[in-house]
Amino acid sequence: MGLTDPALAELGVAIGDPVRFRRRDTERWKDATVSKREADGSISVRDSRGGLRALPIESIEVRTVGPRGGILWEPLVERAARTEQMRLI
Repeated sequence: MGLTDPALAELGVAIGDPVRFRRRDTERWKDATVSKREADGSISVRDSRGGLRALPIESIEVRTVGPRGGILWEPLVERAARTEQMRLI
């Protein structure tokens, strides 16, 4: 779990959280980590090559653990739509 930023916490993510993104449906997913929330509402992510990109939340999926311990990818839009984000401490 990463650092706490209130603007990111509203969406249910934190700085350093692993995510993946793609700009078009025909592209492959690219791994990245959350960096910050931009003033326009987009999310800045740092890709595996160190590049910083500002992306709309619709193009981002967040890594999470499923009920049996497997890795699942959840659309950030769905996570942000939940009214309460529960975190393990």
